Amino acid sequence: MSYCDVVRQASIDPCHVVYHDTEYGFPTRSDTALFERLILEINQAGLSWTTILKKREGFRNAYAGFDIAAVAAFGEHDRERLLADASIIRNRLKVNAAISNANTALRLIGEHGSLAAWLDGLHPLTLEEWGKVFKKTFVFTGGEIVKEFLQSTGYVAGAHDESCPVYKKILKLRPAWRESPKRKS
Repeated sequence: MSYCDVVRQASIDPCHVVYHDTEYGFPTRSDTALFERLILEINQAGLSWTTILKKREGFRNAYAGFDIAAVAAFGEHDRERLLADASIIRNRLKVNAAISNANTALRLIGEHGSLAAWLDGLHPLTLEEWGKVFKKTFVFTGGEIVKEFLQSTGYVAGAHDESCPVYKKILKLRPAWRESPKRKS
């Protein structure tokens, strides 16, 4: 069952409908938004997406509004603060991954100008190739995390069924998966 099918169910939590209709699969260019999505996808590992969506504001507050430089500067006191914060997922590996990945993101921004430019420079890759790049570049990024991150930010296809009304909206925004690298500006 696709996410589009899931959000059409009467019993679905409304947070899914909003996310599906306004964010999931939409091309994402902001460094902050890309970093947020990476952190949320990492934290979803082993948990439901409903849990993550309901804790999203807690993540935003705990991780300094997903300000990459601020998170990269987090020290031991911040780690302990995060591990004690019930508004987020209190998992040491995931907390450490967020801080490590913020440092990596800063480096990539310095080298490429933005996270989107780094991703654009790699596009198009197969999911397997993306997985290898992410595994070498970031911490705590297995295949499913990478796939969901790339689908949710518009870098690979598959976020929406072609019959979904949101699919047509996303096509108008020219997601990376629809663009030939030669046509990119």
